[in-house]
Amino acid sequence: MIDWPTLVAYTLACALIVIVPGPTVTVIIANSLRTGARSGLANVAGTQAGLLVMIGVLALGLETVVSVMGEMFVWLKLAGAAYLIWLGIKLWRSDGSLGDPDAKDVAERSLRGYFWQGFFVIWSNPKALFFFGAFIPQFIVPEGNAALQTLLLGLIFMAVATVLDGAYALAAGKTGGLLSRRNVRILEKVSGTFLIGGGIWLALSKRTA
Repeated sequence: MIDWPTLVAYTLACALIVIVPGPTVTVIIANSLRTGARSGLANVAGTQAGLLVMIGVLALGLETVVSVMGEMFVWLKLAGAAYLIWLGIKLWRSDGSLGDPDAKDVAERSLRGYFWQGFFVIWSNPKALFFFGAFIPQFIVPEGNAALQTLLLGLIFMAVATVLDGAYALAAGKTGGLLSRRNVRILEKVSGTFLIGGGIWLALSKRTA
C-alpha cells in the first residue's frame, strides 16, 4: 500500500491544487459574494458529489489500467509534474482578478440549483478531470489493490477540497474583504511557487514499489 511520506506529499499537493483559483472556486466565490455563504456551500456540496462519481469511475477502471500500463506510470508522473509546473506559472502570471468586485454579478437560484451548478461545473473543469485521470494514478502502488488505493486518495482529495472550498465560501459570504484583489494576488504567487516546486520534486522523484 501507499506509505505515509507519499500520503503526506499527496495531501499537500491536493491542498495546493484545490486552492488554485479555477472554474470551481470562481463559481463558489461569485455566488457567495452576491447571495451569501449558503449558496457557495451548496456549490461545494455539488462539487463533492461530482468528485465522488469521478472517484467511483476511476476506481472501477483503474485496476485493469494498472495491470496493462506498466512503465506508462513514468509518463503519468511526468505529465502530473508538468501540469503542476504549468499551474504554478499560470498563477504567477495571474492578476488577482478573482477578488474583483465584478465577480459578484451572477444569477440567483435555489440551493438545489446551486448544488447542481457545482456538480456540473466540477465535471466540466479540466483541472479536476486531469487530476483524477493522470495525477492520482501515479501515486498508486501497482502491486497493491488499485481500486482501494484510488478510493483512499480520492477521499483524501475530497476532504481537502471540502475544507478549502468551504473556507472560500465562508470568506466570501461573511468577510468578502479578505478576498481583495491584493490578497488574492498574494495567494496566487505563494501557491504558484509551491506548485512549481512540487512539480519539479515530482518529476525528479523515484517511484517506489
